[in-house]
Amino acid sequence: MITLTGHTLTVEEMKKLLLEGEGVTACPTSMQKVAECREVVEKIVEDGKVVYGITTGFGKFSDVLIQKEDVKALQHNLIQSHACGIGDPFPEEVSRGMLILRANTMLKGVSGVRPLVVNMLLEFVNRKIHPVVPQQGSLGASGDLAPLSHLALVLLGEGEVFYKGKRVHAMVALTEEGLEPIELEAKEGLALINGTQAMTAQGVLSYIEAEATAYQAELIASMTIEGLQGIIDAFDENVHKARGYKEQVEVASRIRDILQDSKLTTKQGELRVQDAYSLRCIPQVHGASWQVLNYVKEKLEIEMNAATDNPLIFDGGEKVISGGNFHGQPIAFAMDFLKVGMAELANISERRIERLVNPQLNDLPPFLSPEPGLQSGAMIMQYAAASLVSENKTLAHPASVDSIPSSANQEDHVSMGTIASRHAHQIIQNVRRVLSIEMICAMQAAEYRGIENMSTVTKSFYHQGRQQVPSITNDRIFSTDIENITHWLKTNDLIKERLDVNAAL
Repeated sequence: MITLTGHTLTVEEMKKLLLEGEGVTACPTSMQKVAECREVVEKIVEDGKVVYGITTGFGKFSDVLIQKEDVKALQHNLIQSHACGIGDPFPEEVSRGMLILRANTMLKGVSGVRPLVVNMLLEFVNRKIHPVVPQQGSLGASGDLAPLSHLALVLLGEGEVFYKGKRVHAMVALTEEGLEPIELEAKEGLALINGTQAMTAQGVLSYIEAEATAYQAELIASMTIEGLQGIIDAFDENVHKARGYKEQVEVASRIRDILQDSKLTTKQGELRVQDAYSLRCIPQVHGASWQVLNYVKEKLEIEMNAATDNPLIFDGGEKVISGGNFHGQPIAFAMDFLKVGMAELANISERRIERLVNPQLNDLPPFLSPEPGLQSGAMIMQYAAASLVSENKTLAHPASVDSIPSSANQEDHVSMGTIASRHAHQIIQNVRRVLSIEMICAMQAAEYRGIENMSTVTKSFYHQGRQQVPSITNDRIFSTDIENITHWLKTNDLIKERLDVNAAL
């Protein structure tokens, strides 16, 4: 059980919550702050003060005063009218993440909701009732209005949820779990939907997958180095310390560890003086992608613990301030950066695939074919990888450079951060498929070189891979092989496997 405080949530904890089904509870001290802040909102309503989002309309209607008796209707109307999401739903992990992050930001005690609202969000998490949230429709400022409105709907017993493997009306799940839908009171609707939790939840899932993929890329690249009898000198510690980037140094170190007892790597001048960049510059390129990942993780952890709704309440109600923390620009930039960093892992992987299959660049059978000419072998797998790499270049176009005004120009600059976040996730799926193709080719090359000559680590990795796909002994439908390896990479923690093997050496 992970305790939410509003201040301390980490990516590692989110991994447990999203992928391992860990439960959540709220810190009592934080809940006390929530209750105290709520008292301020109720006093504002009782006194008839004019405060944005509490006793006024929204956006361009911020100058419209709402009467006390209409405050509840205002919040309900807000949720219904703003639930304009379209397209396929986010994965369940993302909508689960949205629930968690929305509760966490409320626990900072500056949003003005009742503790009941926070508890309801946590009930949905712990009972695995996940809102059906369409992926499209957010501008990323004033927060993720449309996606979060679909999240808020289910608390009211409206909309749809994923529950026990099915997509059902929210009331079906609430009834079965013995839960009552809530009726929103002053400010609560706005506090639920004004924030960056859709782009951030998708961003967290993307980061988790990207981190695992980056480690896997090092293992797969190491197999390719063996298949091409690469020069190990290029990974010498002195080379990388001379430049000074710690991520580059770390990648080189891990690859040296992976290949330390390999009989397939060569020394400088033994077969050739130097390798092509796609082999020789693995630490420099992969290391730079790790720099991106480290930046993205830092920004995500800030945003996961941020108050991103509006207005915010401070100093016991002395200050109720309309700000702009809902603007998703920091996450938009981070997700666009993630897109570029991950796309580059696929770019260099595809070039390694080319070196594995091109007979003019190696001494392996052409296209790794068991019978060149009659059988095409891995020829079209390189085409598929090239297609994915090209698609990534389009997806990597920064969403954050665009902005379209909305709400009659009141909201005249927006982040498009949710688009960036969605595209980052799509790129990561493509990267994993490119790496799967490289792995299939590298395993085949290893067989020609002699599996017994592989390092302890790559040999273990090879045998695990061969449990997913057989050797290429004749042409077959290779799309099945690619998908099998892709699924295996996505669902297995090869980081732990690699570390365990290295520790045993």
